[in-house]
This record gives sequence, structure tokens and C-alpha cells, in this order.
Amino acid sequence: MSKVMKAVRMHEYGGVEQLQVETVPLPNIESSEVLVNIKAAGVNPVDWKIRNGLLKEAIPHRLPLIPGWDFSGEIVALGSDISDWKIGDAVYSRSNIARDGSYAEYIAVDASEIAAKPQSLDWREAAAVPLVTLTAWQSLFDSVALQAGQKVLIHAGAGGVGIAAIQLAKIKGAEVYTTTSTKNIEFVKDLGADNVIDYTQDDFATLRDLDVVFDTLGGEVLAQSWQTLKPGGTLVSIVDTPDDATAKQWNVNAAFCFVQPNADQLRHIAELFDTGKMRTFIDSVYTLENAAEAQQRSESHRARGKIILDI
Repeated sequence: MSKVMKAVRMHEYGGVEQLQVETVPLPNIESSEVLVNIKAAGVNPVDWKIRNGLLKEAIPHRLPLIPGWDFSGEIVALGSDISDWKIGDAVYSRSNIARDGSYAEYIAVDASEIAAKPQSLDWREAAAVPLVTLTAWQSLFDSVALQAGQKVLIHAGAGGVGIAAIQLAKIKGAEVYTTTSTKNIEFVKDLGADNVIDYTQDDFATLRDLDVVFDTLGGEVLAQSWQTLKPGGTLVSIVDTPDDATAKQWNVNAAFCFVQPNADQLRHIAELFDTGKMRTFIDSVYTLENAAEAQQRSESHRARGKIILDI
């Protein structure tokens, strides 16, 4: 195996011009880690938020940094403590965001963060799953404990997280409301959404008596979401930390969810895909050399489904 690899790195915070394709040393693995040959990597909003420096206070990175924390690939080396995995195993992961990521040919990752790739998905499809589906899972099931029969509003249903959230909420037996643009109405209905609000024509803020609001947009959308909840309902955001005083004023609960690696949840999620209960959707595919374009696509907020890098 070569001692070097191709990777996208950023040496400073800033625009997409900071993303440079470089030849760098292969990462070393610790005893609890595996080395994975990455086949495909997911591109997510957190990637460009980190690149822009928006999260540098929250996540202390050391530059230069390889971005991307969403991938599928094949194990090519094992740490000395690893007995559950073997060379050649196909895995997928949302890896530790504090470390170098997956815009690269190889990644060193703790074995506690990987799970077997869903057998029914190819490399690209599998790379599209971990971060968005874990985000939806942890928001709806850990932060909120969504129950069958409850009414949940999922903002931006055609985005990566929204697509996963609609499907998980329907699997749980909830009644799903979602916002989307005119062109995606039939798409989100096909995912299982019961009630679709076309945000170009209708105002979601007129909704009332919801049990849960899942905010994936923040800002004004979050601010207008409080009034849609019933007393005792819950607003969970993955963008902004909801204000406790405002929650108290509306007599509702509030939570912020920042997704964490979780191999056990990834195993459950793989089963949902392999039994046909969930589907993944790819918006576009780019090469590693075109990572800057991929991030621009993500920043446009126009992607339907996931943006993928072929490694």
C-alpha cells in the first residue's frame, strides 16, 4: 500500500477556494482504529459551515483540515485491538467531526464509529446515509421520543435530513407535515408525507396543535415555528439552539441536536434500508477534484437528496 494519498484540505477558513487537492501522508491508526479505503463520501452543510469558520468556536479543529464526515468504504488495515472486523469488510460511518474527514482516499476511524454497509446499497448510496439519517434519528427519537399518532412538522422535507426524517417518522407511525417547494410536492408525498405545505404559496405558521416541530433551517423559520405547537409540544433544531425563555413563553419544550457518531444506530438504519423500509436519494455526484463545486451545490440549498463525492 502506498504511504501517501490524495485528499482535499483547507489551510485557512474562507470560501471554496480554500479547498485544495493535495498529496498527503496516509493516516496512522491507533490500536482501537481501522483504516478505511473510502469509496464515496457525503457532502453536508456542516462541511461548508466549518470551512467558512462558522463553527470554529464550537469545534476546535487544527488546520490544515480534511473536511467531510460521511462515507462508505472498505477496511484495509486493523488496529491491534480490533477483533470484530476483518480486512475487506464494507463499512459506512459518520465519523468524529473533530478529526480529519472523508474528502480523501483513506480515513483512520475508531471502530466504535463504523457499521457494516447496508448490503442493498452501492457505495454512493451508502455514503448518502449516515450523517443525515443519524441526525434525523437522534433528533426525533433521542431528543424528542416521537410517538405513533403524534403530529410532526419536518421543515425542508426534500433535503437530505428531511428525506430521512419523513421516512423515520412514518416508520414510527406519526402523522407527518412537511414544507417544500412546488416542484418537490409529489416527491415528499411519495416519501410518506401526509400533509405538504408549499412554502412558495402557503404559510406553515398557520398550523396549530402540532406535537413536534423538527427545524432544519433555523432563523425566521424557527421563530415562526413556536406558535404551531400545542402546549407541552417540542421544537427540536439542528441549526440554532432554541431559546428556553421563548419555549417557556409558549409553554412548550425545546431541544438542540448535534449529531454524534453511533454505530448501534447505524446498524438499525442499515436494516431499515435492507428490508426496504427506507430509501436514499442522490442529488448529484462529483469527483474529489470538484469538491468545491459540490460544496457550492450544498450551499445553494437547492439539492434534492444527497451530494456525493466519488473517491
